[in-house]
Amino acid sequence: MPVQHRITRASERQLREDLAAAFRLAAKFGWHESVGNHFSAAVSEDGLHFLLNRKWQHFASIRPDDLLLLDAGDPEVMNGPDAPDASAWTIHGTIHRLCPAARVVLHCHPIHATALAMLADPELKPLDNNTARFFKRVAYDRSFGGIVDAAEEGVRLARALGDNRTMLMGNHGLLCTGETVAHAFEDMYFFERAAQTQLLAYASSQQLAVLCDATAEKTARGWEPYRGMADAHFAYLKSTLEPLDG
Repeated sequence: MPVQHRITRASERQLREDLAAAFRLAAKFGWHESVGNHFSAAVSEDGLHFLLNRKWQHFASIRPDDLLLLDAGDPEVMNGPDAPDASAWTIHGTIHRLCPAARVVLHCHPIHATALAMLADPELKPLDNNTARFFKRVAYDRSFGGIVDAAEEGVRLARALGDNRTMLMGNHGLLCTGETVAHAFEDMYFFERAAQTQLLAYASSQQLAVLCDATAEKTARGWEPYRGMADAHFAYLKSTLEPLDG
């Protein structure tokens, strides 16, 4: 069998700390939903070994050592005492297994992105800098079939994501991936803001001033030199978190 290359112990510790911070920040922003939804991060090059939150732990309470280390190629994971719930395993396990470039996978139901996902036309229009950031860079899944707990549904979602970093899941929620926790979190942050802006524009009942494709693409490409913003933003956000007791 081929050797599965893993990140170093120090790197895994940092990844645990960043992912735990992302959970708590998501709760702070109101993106969480009861004790559901899941974030994950790969610790092996092939994506098979990954960190995931345990079943039904509130986002605001998650510490680095609470995260499970799972093998996406081992179906016996679901028979263990700390098994994740079926939807977490189906979505995150399958995406990490089939899309190893998606090092971090964040999935939750932010209110504005989810509201956008409920529309007959859920596409984010290029209207300003933030909305145009995602121009032709989002996968739209329009085949919602209920709670994702079947293996074939996980495969379908992984294929729907394709080479995109972001997927708006119709009638469901938002999924953002990235090479780091900071980058995936930044895309989720901007997508939720962009969805809120577009919904407010829709609420005006006025005609939208949609950017032409050339300007929208120029704007989207214009964001690329600013990718470093994600690291600075996430570092600041982590600094605002209070230590958990215990």
